[in-house]
Amino acid sequence: MKLFQFPRWTDRLRPLLGLALVLTPVYLTVLFAYGASAENLNVGYEPEQPVPFSHALHAGELGLDCLYCHNTVEVADHAAIPPASTCMNCHERIRPESPKLAPVRAAAEGGLPVEWIKVHDLPEYVYFSHAPHVAAGVSCVECHGRVDWMERVRTVEPLSMSWCLDCHRAPEKHLRPRDLVTDLDWKPEGDPVELGRRLMAENGIHPRTDCSTCHR
Repeated sequence: MKLFQFPRWTDRLRPLLGLALVLTPVYLTVLFAYGASAENLNVGYEPEQPVPFSHALHAGELGLDCLYCHNTVEVADHAAIPPASTCMNCHERIRPESPKLAPVRAAAEGGLPVEWIKVHDLPEYVYFSHAPHVAAGVSCVECHGRVDWMERVRTVEPLSMSWCLDCHRAPEKHLRPRDLVTDLDWKPEGDPVELGRRLMAENGIHPRTDCSTCHR
């Protein structure tokens, strides 16, 4: 009986297979150490920031709109962290000598920027853009919770693949009129799902669920 023989061209694959065997464990180690750390995935992650900025005071009690500080969410992938000059628009007159604001004053005067610690930090192998979500009528509260109640920002949703897919498969549960996206206290008068279905039809909202949507 004649034994099966691989074609000669398969010999060229041997070095590549060896390289893959070496690099794959390294890649997985880096992936799980840095791209999918417990800090990124655990609900309740609440790091202490270099400046004790209270969203409960600024966004809640004072009523600052999310877009005043995070002014790129409508047009960009990322929600911009405001520069120190934005903070000093108010704090040149309000508690200008507070020791808690020393890093902000130093940054505004040309020093190093404040090293804020990122709270909602997706793994680098995930593509996410704020702009299309905001344009579709997905409110900040859907992903970030009631930030206007938080003294210190924390994660309130897992931001996992299954959690994102649940929303993409049933977006009608999470939509509102576009001009109310940053109104965290807003509640629909009628059935929110019915409203969501109407907004989907009016705005042509059909979220994709294929892999390339988030993994590019």
